[in-house]
Amino acid sequence: MKPLKLIKLLLLLLTTTLFAQQKPNWQPLLQGESFKGWTIKNGTATYTLENGVVTGTTKLGTPNTFLCTDKMYTDFILEFEVWVDPTVNSGVQFRSNSFVAVHNGKVHGYQSEIDPSERAWSGGIFEEGLRGWLYNLENNPVGRKAFKNNQWNNYRVQANGNHLSIWVNGINTANLKDNATAEGFIGLQVHSIGNESQENKKIKWRNIKILTKDLKEHLITPTAPLIDLTHKKRST
Repeated sequence: MKPLKLIKLLLLLLTTTLFAQQKPNWQPLLQGESFKGWTIKNGTATYTLENGVVTGTTKLGTPNTFLCTDKMYTDFILEFEVWVDPTVNSGVQFRSNSFVAVHNGKVHGYQSEIDPSERAWSGGIFEEGLRGWLYNLENNPVGRKAFKNNQWNNYRVQANGNHLSIWVNGINTANLKDNATAEGFIGLQVHSIGNESQENKKIKWRNIKILTKDLKEHLITPTAPLIDLTHKKRST
């Protein structure tokens, strides 16, 4: 083969390899218009799926309700879009579990907060059912401005070993190191409500996708203040 043709071939192979490395292999968590592979846990709030949009509806007299993946995940990058009625709170569970031995099956684990209130802690990390707030946004004023009410918001959750980080609309809202839970499901929360005025409020999710391969090539370095809880033991 002539040197010029060999150089062109090598350049083509290099370009193809780099493109393959750069393009993330996202996997949708919803298949068509079906909740196959998902299970509702704990409460009796309802979920519907239409045109790729999951809609959860609040219901009076029920505890927190979670629509959870049957599959368990360890390290991943999760992305989704969410719209929430500004009068109710919500969240997306990750690395979460439900065991009879732990509070009789109550869903527990990390939650990416969806908080449309004036407090504005959307994108913080709350441990549902156990320790509560692990990373609020008290010391992240830039992050508190990331979430926008009455519109779709983009979330990115990175779980890489003991390093957990979240972005809302491209702004890093949480940067946490914690080694309590290494594996669990993804769950969409419809929060319990306390009065009739909050009944039948909607939370919507769309474009829910996950990346589990070649993570190192696609991880973003967090810039928010770091909280390190790896030296603390969790009590259940």
